[in-house]
Amino acid sequence: MNKQLKDEIIAYSKEIGIDKIGFASAGVFTGLKERLKTQQQLGYQSGFEEPDIEKRTTPELLVPKAKSIIAIALAYPSKMKNAPRSTKEERRGIFCRASWGTDYHHILRDKLAQLEAFIKEKHPEALTKTMVDTGELSDRAVAERAGIGWSGKNCAIITPEFGSYVYLGEMITNIPFEPDTPLEQNCGTCNKCVDVCPTGALVQGGQLDSNKCIAFLTQTKGFLADEYRTKLGNRLYGCDTCQTVCPENKGIDFHLHPEMEPDPEIVKPKLKPLLTISNREFKDKFGKISGSWRGKKPIQRNAILALAHFKDTTALPTLMELVKEDPRPVIRGTAAWAIGKMGDSSSMEFLIHQKDKEQNEDVLREIEKGMKMLEGERR
Repeated sequence: MNKQLKDEIIAYSKEIGIDKIGFASAGVFTGLKERLKTQQQLGYQSGFEEPDIEKRTTPELLVPKAKSIIAIALAYPSKMKNAPRSTKEERRGIFCRASWGTDYHHILRDKLAQLEAFIKEKHPEALTKTMVDTGELSDRAVAERAGIGWSGKNCAIITPEFGSYVYLGEMITNIPFEPDTPLEQNCGTCNKCVDVCPTGALVQGGQLDSNKCIAFLTQTKGFLADEYRTKLGNRLYGCDTCQTVCPENKGIDFHLHPEMEPDPEIVKPKLKPLLTISNREFKDKFGKISGSWRGKKPIQRNAILALAHFKDTTALPTLMELVKEDPRPVIRGTAAWAIGKMGDSSSMEFLIHQKDKEQNEDVLREIEKGMKMLEGERR
């Protein structure tokens, strides 16, 4: 069963800075298959996943004669040193912890590539396929089977050492290895994550309606449904609520990888400058973090909603400029809604004037919503 090779791989993984490694069989994920079918039927999937359930649950479709899967985990920080404060004059947004530092996809792919090269040097006939987050397999299901951690009620892998603050990746191979033992589910009667989920996306422990999850909503590019706009707070990308309330994460904060350290001005940026940032400036400032993968539009839309959340009236001139000049209906409309949410009497005149000029039906609807809110304020 290649015990020596397994021991060598474990030793090498520590040398190259992999915090946790586990081995699993490459058999079909039958339990996951049923859960995914249920998720699909209920319409709980986000659309970012691999749509083919067979590929997501059958490793042998991805690597011929697959025998094992090697799972890895790298711990990331949960606390920021010298975090800047949001002030009344300069309100700030926040990127979730999984988007601090260099994009984790690059970090984990690099570790897996080193591991792959090491294995092929020892075993030249080895077939391998690595993936991080965007691959066909479920990182969580693999990590659970490989004994990395248990699957928490918050739908995250929780490790005994690092809590749920870990990035996951895996490698399928045709080399047979002795599988590690999965850990027992350890959430017990705790239901904190389900109880405090801001949008009720955690339907029950271990079941997530992705379409309601703030982490997903912050990545969408269209108008955000009205019911979620006030739930976003100052989140620009992702959501950490179900992690920060988890008792298993209490006191957990690891700084093991310099490339994962957050730049406070990037992950907790001032909101107003985001409204007028150019594509080039956005790429230069945010391009290295995972939260930039959808481009600047969702971040700008979320920044507008965050300013409305803070009722930051100093942003009104810039928001009015966006309603007048921005070529993107989502930005014009969201800005019009935000003006209504926090505006004053002069804002009503502005929105009436823009309503006469606006051609886009979606934007007109948002202008009308803004006007209604202002009328409500007057009453």
